[in-house]
Amino acid sequence: MAIIEGRFTDASNLRIGVVVARFNDLVTQKLLSGCLDCLERHGINTTDSSDQLDIAWVPGSFELPIVSQSLARSGKYEVLITLGAVIRGDTPHFDVVVSEASKGIAAVSRDTGIPVIFGVLTTDTMQQALERAGIKNNLGWNFALQALEMGSLMDAIQSRKPSS
Repeated sequence: MAIIEGRFTDASNLRIGVVVARFNDLVTQKLLSGCLDCLERHGINTTDSSDQLDIAWVPGSFELPIVSQSLARSGKYEVLITLGAVIRGDTPHFDVVVSEASKGIAAVSRDTGIPVIFGVLTTDTMQQALERAGIKNNLGWNFALQALEMGSLMDAIQSRKPSS
């Protein structure tokens, strides 16, 4: 029996793309900061001259899937992270954006075989979003950790395949 797990110890060869929504950027900037802190502490070069990491900005969470799809299809990345914040309002707009963003991001992962981490906060209030982006706990860190684990896991799965 084989037990296949992702590791966090060596991410030096991992290429990561991060797609960040500008809408609610008070929250998404904090998520990105936590994400980059985690990646850097695990060996990813996060400087401007890095060839391991690219960051793409999109207008809002609704646009995360299309840019994620483009990055995944480029063949440059082993894993992608999406970061966004959708905060419930008085209209059904919240439900539409959350539904389409989540379905679209999941479809990108399934269609391309590239893990795409769903780092979109869905909260009732701005206070809840800020708590999840750093006041109590920065989930950006967790999303980056998930990306490292999935990148490592996918590599472990690929290395187990018999050569043809």
